[in-house]
Amino acid sequence: MNRYHGRVVSVTGAAQGLGLAMARRFAEEGASVALADVNTKALSDAAAELTIAHHAEMLTDTVDVTDSAQVDRWIAAVTTGLGRLDVLVNNAGIIRDNRVEDISDLDWRAVVDVNLTGAFHCARAAFGHMRRQGYGRVINFSSMSWRGNFGQANYVAAKAGVVGMTRTLALEGARHGITVNAIAPGLIETPMLASMNGPAREMLTNKIPMRHTGRPEDIAEAAAFLGSEAAGYITGIVLDVDGGISIGSSIR
Repeated sequence: MNRYHGRVVSVTGAAQGLGLAMARRFAEEGASVALADVNTKALSDAAAELTIAHHAEMLTDTVDVTDSAQVDRWIAAVTTGLGRLDVLVNNAGIIRDNRVEDISDLDWRAVVDVNLTGAFHCARAAFGHMRRQGYGRVINFSSMSWRGNFGQANYVAAKAGVVGMTRTLALEGARHGITVNAIAPGLIETPMLASMNGPAREMLTNKIPMRHTGRPEDIAEAAAFLGSEAAGYITGIVLDVDGGISIGSSIR
């Protein structure tokens, strides 16, 4: 498939995990890709991989999405260096899990600032460019946890906020040819999940109706669809990519 020939895609948190899987998928489909992350070394390695494997045109920038000035400079560099911005993927995120009484002010602010405020900074910076060209796709990242999850008050608040922001930005962007949607991943094979011990991992996997975890490529497939012209009449949705775990429990 070559759906992204001539398109420019920007991905935050692109140096590893889901971000790298999505960047790889967009590059495979012909996109010019702008990679942003706080990990400069991992970012350089990711760009080298994509350049060698897919000969993709790309830019890499070390960007802290909690700093709106850095984000504004990054988006300006993308539109100047690559000529336009068609798809923004707000993937950057962190967790600092704990019971509510043990979440520090620092951990609350860090999680909300990266997961929610960072996505806002990027969307705000990109919207004007997309509006002027009459076309844009914004893909935000929520989580299956946005509905509530024990020990994640900060993360859940941020990811529920992403859902609300997504729906509002969808309304603001619709008349300008901009769609805004969110992806809510379930249990996906990432370094974060790999660190989970055997019993806890098995317990969570058994709650998934499909009885197995997802792959980063499953998320990349969803993003590649929502970012494409084919998804032009879809906006303001939360797409669960979770093997059915969001459906709820079954007596079977």
